[in-house]
Amino acid sequence: MGVIGVAEPGPRRLGRVRAVLSLVRLSRVRQRGLGYWRDSVAAVRRNAEQLPFDYPLSVVMSAYLAVVAIATAAAVQRYSYFPTVLPFIAVLLTYVSGPLYAFFTILPRPLLLGLLAMASETLFLAQPVDIDFAPFLLVFAAGVVGALASKRVSIPLTAAMLLQLVVFAVVGQAPKGLAMYSVGIVFGWMAGLMLQYQRRFLYREREYQEVRALQAADEERRRIAREVHDVIAHSLSVTLLHLTAARHTLQTDRDVDEAVAALTDAERLGRQAMADIRRTVGLLDARRSTSVPEPGVEDIEDLVGDFVRAGLDVHWTCEGDFAAVSPALGLALYRIGQESLANVVKHAHGASASVRLVVDTAVVTLTVDNPLPVGLPAQRGTGMGISGMRQRAELLGGRMTSGPSGSGWSVRASIPLIPDRGGWSRPLAGAAQAPEGI
Repeated sequence: MGVIGVAEPGPRRLGRVRAVLSLVRLSRVRQRGLGYWRDSVAAVRRNAEQLPFDYPLSVVMSAYLAVVAIATAAAVQRYSYFPTVLPFIAVLLTYVSGPLYAFFTILPRPLLLGLLAMASETLFLAQPVDIDFAPFLLVFAAGVVGALASKRVSIPLTAAMLLQLVVFAVVGQAPKGLAMYSVGIVFGWMAGLMLQYQRRFLYREREYQEVRALQAADEERRRIAREVHDVIAHSLSVTLLHLTAARHTLQTDRDVDEAVAALTDAERLGRQAMADIRRTVGLLDARRSTSVPEPGVEDIEDLVGDFVRAGLDVHWTCEGDFAAVSPALGLALYRIGQESLANVVKHAHGASASVRLVVDTAVVTLTVDNPLPVGLPAQRGTGMGISGMRQRAELLGGRMTSGPSGSGWSVRASIPLIPDRGGWSRPLAGAAQAPEGI
C-alpha cells in the first residue's frame, strides 16, 4: 500500500521557512544596495530627510561630521599604536551610526549615539597620549544627547560619561586636564539642552502665531460682515422707501414724473450699494485693487439727505470742527448713523428722527432719536446691527448705548478724538448705560 503523503518534520519545515526569509532579506538588501550604487547621493539625502529629529538636515550632518573629525584626529594622535587596531575600531564606532541609517534605516537614537561615543572613548583611553583629543568625543556626544533626548535620558548618560573619565583616572590612564574635560562635558550637555529648549519655544511661538493669524482672520471676517450688513441694511431701507413713494404716487396721483424721480433715486442708491459691497468684498482679495475712499464724518449729512429724499422725516444738526475727526472715527460714526436710521425705517415705520453730531475738544458724540409709534413695545434687539455699532465704538475706545428714552428710542455713541492709551474703552462722562436697541 503506497504512502499518499507524509508530514514533514517540524524542525525541517521551520528551517526551510527561515532559509526562504533569509533569501528574501538578502534580495531586499541587494536591491537596496543596487539603488545606492545607481544613485547613492539621492538615496542618502532621501533617508536623511526622513530623520525624526526636529533639526535642519545641515545641522545634523555637521554634527555627524564633527564627531567623525574628532575621532579621526584622536586616532592620528595614536600613530605609535598603529600596529594595533584599537584606534581604527574606535573611529569605526563613531562612523557606523551614519551608514547604519543611510543603508539600513537603523535610527541613530540618542542612547545609541551616547553608548557608541563611550565605547569609542574606552578604546582611545586604553592607549593614552599626552595631549588627547579623544575626550572631546564625550563633550560633543553630551551636547548631541542633550539636544535630542529628554532629561531622564540625557542626565544619566552625561553622568556615565563623567564616571568613565573618573574610572580611567583611578587606573592611571586618564588624559591630563581631567577637570577641564569634565567641565566641558557638563557644558556640552547644557548647550544641547538649551538648543532643545530653543527649538521647543520656536515651535510654540509658531503655534501662537498661527492662533493669532486665525484670530485676525476671524476678526477681519466679522468686520467685513459688519460692513456688508450696514451697506445692505441702509441701501434696502432707503430703496424700499423710494419704491413705496413711487407706488403711492402712481396709485393716488398718477404723477409719472414724481414716480420716475423716486425710482431714479432708488436706482442710484442701488448702484452705490453694489459699489460699496464690491469694495468691501474686495478686501478679501490679496491683490492690490483701486478702491474709492471710505465714507467719513462729512458724508453723514449726505446720508441724512438720502433718507429725507426717500420720504423719512429727519432733522439734522451738527456742531464743532470736523477736521479733528480721523478717517477711522468718521467711518465708525457714519456706519452707526447709517444703521440707526435703517432701524428707524425698519422698526418705526412712519416715524420721524433727529440726528445730532457734536464735536468738542475731546469727544465726538452722535445721537439718533426717534419716537416710537403708538402700540410698538420697546424691545431689546440681539441682531448684528446693535452689536456691530457697539463694536465699532469700543474698538476706538468709546461707548455706544441704545434704549428707550422718554417716549421714543435713542442711540448715542461717544468716542474720544484721541484713543485711550490704557487699552480698551472705559466709560465716558455722560454715556449712561441703557438696554440694547431694536
